[in-house]
Amino acid sequence: MRFPDRGHISLVLQLLSLMFFAGLLAAIVIQVSKIPSSEEIQWEQKKQEKMFQDLSQLKSEVDSLCRRCPWDWTFFKGNCYFFSKSQRDWHDSITACQEVGAQLVIIKSHEEQYFLQQASKKNGYTWMGLSDLNKEGAWYWLDGSPLSDRFERYWKSGQPNNFKGQDCVEFRDDGWNDAKCDDMKLWICKKSSTTCSSK
Repeated sequence: MRFPDRGHISLVLQLLSLMFFAGLLAAIVIQVSKIPSSEEIQWEQKKQEKMFQDLSQLKSEVDSLCRRCPWDWTFFKGNCYFFSKSQRDWHDSITACQEVGAQLVIIKSHEEQYFLQQASKKNGYTWMGLSDLNKEGAWYWLDGSPLSDRFERYWKSGQPNNFKGQDCVEFRDDGWNDAKCDDMKLWICKKSSTTCSSK
């Protein structure tokens, strides 16, 4: 077996060294080419500034979005309604509404009555702002206005009956019912909606 002489080994080592340095040089060139130029850096900064401006504009627009009613309230024909998830007696329901700048609901139209009756039918027996606490059989809303004859048709059959001193009115199923004011029921608050100014 013949071994290569020293001249061949030296040549092979020089070739390997040359290839190694060529590879190293190529790696350095690739890395240097990845370093962004000053123009690329400026372009990237402009892109980031534009994104920041767009986000600032979007935030401004979201902040200025007008909500006619607070969160968890329902808008209907110019008013906001809060449908409680917990129960209180009639007097505490009045207080709960006052605490949020509203009033235990007073019904002003047949459309409003239908809207509220459907919601109450789905949720359960619910207080409204109507009672005959001052004089038996004389039904008045919390704002002092008497119950209009046009709303008499909403009483359930046989109601109001003042059974065991029932002086406050609830939505029950498909109509109105008089109930004891200290019974625990859901309630509905009502207040005017805010107006959205167009820009």
